Amino acid sequence: MSVARTVLIGVEEEFHVVDLHSRQATPEVDTLLTALDSAAFAPELQRSLVESNTRPCTTLDELRTDLTGLRAQLAAAGRPLGLGVVSAGTVPLHDVHATDVSAGARYERMQCEYQMLAREQHICGTQVHVDVPDRDLAVAVAQHVAPALPVLLALSASSPYWRGADSGYASSRTLVWQRWPTAGPPSSVRDAAEYDALIADLVTSGTISDPGMVYFDVRPSAHQPTIELRIC
Repeated sequence: MSVARTVLIGVEEEFHVVDLHSRQATPEVDTLLTALDSAAFAPELQRSLVESNTRPCTTLDELRTDLTGLRAQLAAAGRPLGLGVVSAGTVPLHDVHATDVSAGARYERMQCEYQMLAREQHICGTQVHVDVPDRDLAVAVAQHVAPALPVLLALSASSPYWRGADSGYASSRTLVWQRWPTAGPPSSVRDAAEYDALIADLVTSGTISDPGMVYFDVRPSAHQPTIELRIC
């Protein structure tokens, strides 16, 4: 008799860092991270964004506790600094032309190669990881989930505003994000070997710089034995 395996789930949640007085997005992630002093938080491409990472959880209740706890830590650390965090795809007030890219060779390379596209990534999302150690199975799960991606986007849309104006879209974030070469639904592949060959071709051709820039809406993770849902 087979024994049911405990499935682990984790979430990466991105937030806008804003000035509590002006409500303007502000490039103060380094200041906020210094106050937090926790490995559960990390910078993003733009210095006006911060990411939280839950532990691998076994139940949704445990995951909810982690998510709300991390949000509370961010709010508590930012308040004395005059900083707040916003959980939304975009915020109405930000300088899209600011070149506040986070330090680091990878981010600097992205800025150099993609220019305006990288500068305009003042957007946030949520990545949900579910552990699927078998990579062939992970590819199959991604293909199975793909038809539901539009529904998941509709349910999670939270970015009607862009550059201070109503964009007319529920998810202006999607319009900004979809310009990356690999953004969108996953390519149709049958197994891990085909998937790996596709990624190798994308890197070799110069379409992307490294496997971490595979931005399919659902994908086998580039760094962990998980499948990663990225559209929300």
